[in-house]
Amino acid sequence: MKVFGVVGWKNSGKTGLMERLVAEISGRGFTVSTVKHAHHNVDVDQPGKDSYRHREAGAVEVVLASRKRWAMMHEHRGAPETELEELLTKMAPVNLVLVEGYKRHNHPKVEAHRTETGKDLLAREDRTVRAVASNAQPDGLPVPVLNLDDTSGIADFILSETGLSDTPSATPDIAPPKRLKNDCFALPPGVNWTPVDDALDRLRDSLAPVVGTEVIPSHTALGRVLAAAPEAARANPPAPNSAVDGYGFSHASIGSGAQTLPLVNGRAAAGAPFKGSVPDGMAIRILTGAVIPPGVDTVVLEEDVTLGEGHIAFDAGLKPGANTRRAGEDVDAGTELFEPGHRLRAPDLALLAATGLAEVSVYRTLRIGVLSTGDELAAPGSTMDLGRTYDANRPMLLALAAGWHAQPVDLGHAPDDRDALRKILDRAVDEVDIILTSGGASAGDEDHMSAILQDEGSLAAWRIALKPGRPLALGQWQNVPVFGLPGNPVAALVCALIFARPAVSVLGGGRWLTPTATTLPAAFGKAKKAGRREFLRARRTETGEVDVFKSEGSGRISGLSWADGLVELPDPAQDIVPGTSVNFIPYTELFSL
Repeated sequence: MKVFGVVGWKNSGKTGLMERLVAEISGRGFTVSTVKHAHHNVDVDQPGKDSYRHREAGAVEVVLASRKRWAMMHEHRGAPETELEELLTKMAPVNLVLVEGYKRHNHPKVEAHRTETGKDLLAREDRTVRAVASNAQPDGLPVPVLNLDDTSGIADFILSETGLSDTPSATPDIAPPKRLKNDCFALPPGVNWTPVDDALDRLRDSLAPVVGTEVIPSHTALGRVLAAAPEAARANPPAPNSAVDGYGFSHASIGSGAQTLPLVNGRAAAGAPFKGSVPDGMAIRILTGAVIPPGVDTVVLEEDVTLGEGHIAFDAGLKPGANTRRAGEDVDAGTELFEPGHRLRAPDLALLAATGLAEVSVYRTLRIGVLSTGDELAAPGSTMDLGRTYDANRPMLLALAAGWHAQPVDLGHAPDDRDALRKILDRAVDEVDIILTSGGASAGDEDHMSAILQDEGSLAAWRIALKPGRPLALGQWQNVPVFGLPGNPVAALVCALIFARPAVSVLGGGRWLTPTATTLPAAFGKAKKAGRREFLRARRTETGEVDVFKSEGSGRISGLSWADGLVELPDPAQDIVPGTSVNFIPYTELFSL
C-alpha cells in the first residue's frame, strides 16, 4: 500500500488538512487509513475503564472490541518506541496510508503551513517534503506551493505522487510488487553455449520478487515467505519458571548438610501462580512451568525430597538457580526471529506463537500459470489417434507448482496458432505472476512460443550446455516472466527443477535455492564426454549405492517415475565405474522449496 505524510509545525493546520484529505480521497472510492504520531505520554484510554485497569495491572496488549470497532493497545513498558515501518506492517491492506507527523522519516510528505505560526518551512531543508500547502505564497522553495484550502487539488497531488490511478485497486497490497526489466534475461553479445553454472548465476542476478505483500494471521502462514523480519513481542518464557515438579526456596536461606524446610500454604502451578512471596527459610510446592514466586530462586526435584507433615527434607548440594528457567532463556523480547525471505515451517509457527506474534507480513502466494503448446497434443484418453501425443507436461508442471507452495493456474493447451496463443497470454497476465510453457521453445517453423515472444514480447533464447534440455526460452509477456521449457517431458522436468525452481523461489519473495546433493557410490558405469552438465534419472539401492535408469533416451517418461532423484555429472569428461563417488540429488530436495 502507498504511504504519504502530512507534516507541519504546531497550529499549521495539518490535522484539519488530514481530516479533509481522508474524506476527499475516501469519497473518490479509495480505501484510506491513518497513522498519527502523538507526543509525550498521550493516552487513548480513560482511567477507570475496564481496559485501562487491564493495562494498569500489567497486560502487554489489550484488545478492546465492540460491535462498531476494535482497537489494540500495546504497552512499550520501557522498550524503544515502535518505528513507523513496523506499525505499517500491522495495518490491514488499504490503497493509501496518510501519516500525520513522523517528519524525520523518509516517506514522501506535504507540509501544512500557515504564516501565523511564524515558523520557517521544513521544505527548505527536507527533501522528503514534495509540496507545501500554505495560506500564502512563500518564496524560494524547491517544491510546488499548493493552496492550503484546496483539498481537492492537494488530493490530486498526493494521488499523482503515489501512482494511484483514478480507479482504486480492489486488492491493495502492503507493498507493491516489483517488476523485472524487459531485458533482464538478455545474454551478452556473442554468448552461444552457456554452461549451467553461468546460466544459473545470470538468472539469479536477473530476478526480484514480483508479488506484493500482505499481513495474515501467523497460524495460517505455513509455507509463506516473510516480507519483514518478525520480532518477538515478548520473551519466551515470559517470566522465570520451574523446569521440574518439586519445591522452591531461596538458596541463600539454606546452609550445608541435610536441610529441613517448612512449607508455606498453597502452591505454584502453570497458569495458577502463587499469590504472595515465600519467606526466607521456607519452601513452596511448585510444578513444571509455574512462574517462580518472589523469594524463590532454586527448585529441588520432588524425587529428591522426603515429604513430612508440613515440611520437606533433602540433602544439600544444589547450586543456586537449579531446576529453574530464567525469563527470556529461550528468546528475549525484541529478538529478530527470522530474516525476510525465510519460508515458514511448522516449528516456525510455534516460535511465532510462543513469542506473541499473532500476525506476520508475508509475500502474497505466487501464481504459476502452466501452458502446453503444440497441435500434436491431446488430453489423456481423449483420442486413440497414434499421431497425437497425450499431454504429460501440464499435469507434471502443475503438480510441481503446488509442491513449491505456489498457486497453480491451468492455462490449458495452445494450438500452433499465434492468434490463439496471443489471446491465451493476454488473458494470463491478469491471472498469474509467472508462466511456465512447454514446447515451442526452439527456433523451428512451428516453435510459435519463441516466435511470438521474439516479435511481441521479449525473448532470450538460452542454449544451455545441459543434457537433457538444451533450449530454454526466457522472456516476458506484458511484464510477466515466461519460462519456455522444452516439449520433451524428461527435458521439461529437468529444466524446471534446475532453473525454474530457484527462480520461482525468488519471484515469490524467497531466497535463491541451490539443491543439496548427497555423495553416493555409483552402481553403474558410464563414459561421460566433456562439455555438458548431465542429469541422469537415478534412485538409491538397498545397499546404499545409486543406480541410473537403463536408458538415457529423453522420451522414456517411465524413467522419471522409476527414479527418486537425479545424478548430476559435472561438465568435464569422466569415466564412471561401479564404486565411483557421484552426486545424487533426491526428488524430495527438488520437489519442494
